[in-house]
Amino acid sequence: MEPVIEIKNLKTSFMTSNGEVQAVRGISFSVNPGEILGVVGESGSGKSVTSMSILRLLADTAVIKEGSAILFEGENLIHVNKKKLRSIRGEKISMIFQDPMSSINPLIPVGKQVGEMIREHHKDISKEKIRQEVLELFRKVRIPEPEKRYNCYPHEFSGGMRQRVMIAMALANKPKLLIADEPTTALAVTIQDQILRQLKELEKEYGTSIIFITHDLGVVAELCDRVVVMYGGLVMEEAMIDDLFEMPGHPYTMGLLASMPDIAQDKSVRLQPIPGSPPDMTNPPKGCPFAPRCPYARSICAAELPDFVEVGERHRTRCFLQYPDAPADAHNPFKKNPWKQ
Repeated sequence: MEPVIEIKNLKTSFMTSNGEVQAVRGISFSVNPGEILGVVGESGSGKSVTSMSILRLLADTAVIKEGSAILFEGENLIHVNKKKLRSIRGEKISMIFQDPMSSINPLIPVGKQVGEMIREHHKDISKEKIRQEVLELFRKVRIPEPEKRYNCYPHEFSGGMRQRVMIAMALANKPKLLIADEPTTALAVTIQDQILRQLKELEKEYGTSIIFITHDLGVVAELCDRVVVMYGGLVMEEAMIDDLFEMPGHPYTMGLLASMPDIAQDKSVRLQPIPGSPPDMTNPPKGCPFAPRCPYARSICAAELPDFVEVGERHRTRCFLQYPDAPADAHNPFKKNPWKQ
């Protein structure tokens, strides 16, 4: 199966007065047609920088390093000219951001703004045709009374409704790929659930692939088919969603899962936060970036960066403890010691 998009060895840095911030340090993954890929990790892990790199929506201080590749429809998006990139943005690849109010013009009615997305890529379409398409999009994303809402301004919508407008805008041209960067973080849980259900329904209807970026593994479990776990600007683990929850292959993933609240959990049992802080990306660790916080770390972990190890079908992890020759002792959570029960 030919992937919709393939990221190869992506490296993105920011040049600051304090030095080079190596936000993304050589990540690779792909997204298949009709697939929802979750990208998870703590703040500062490189998730959002990865998404912004795909469409080159980075600050002027950002640099995508030589050797990086973002392959889409046979072209490397890093090297396409601005005119070509503009034709791709919004039509073939769309994006939903965390805060709708930072993306929607507060002075223009929402219907007109969604219509502009269509007009930008279809110059010959009539105003009435655009209006009808926008109203149909509003119905699909369940904005009530679409005819009335068409001429409303963003401040007249709730946070959840504004995010529905953003989804309608992103889907206006039926893109091949939708990038959703923490689109439900600021919403109430009930609204969050509605938005997730809508994204899943629209993915099935349009066949759009989705990259869903979040720090919330609970959201990933509900929505995604496959997941990439990022930390310190690197991919630490990649797996199908069921495998990740049933057999996490990296101590960092185990830590994220242990810190998740569970409705069935004894209320007297405290959640287990991961001790320590993410690394300083102006001086990233030489070895595994999680080693200083890892309860299972060995001397080699701080000295060398492990290669990926295949631990199952479509399941890879970057951990020395998963190597075939790793000792099977009590300090290795992935291997049982045959001499101890």
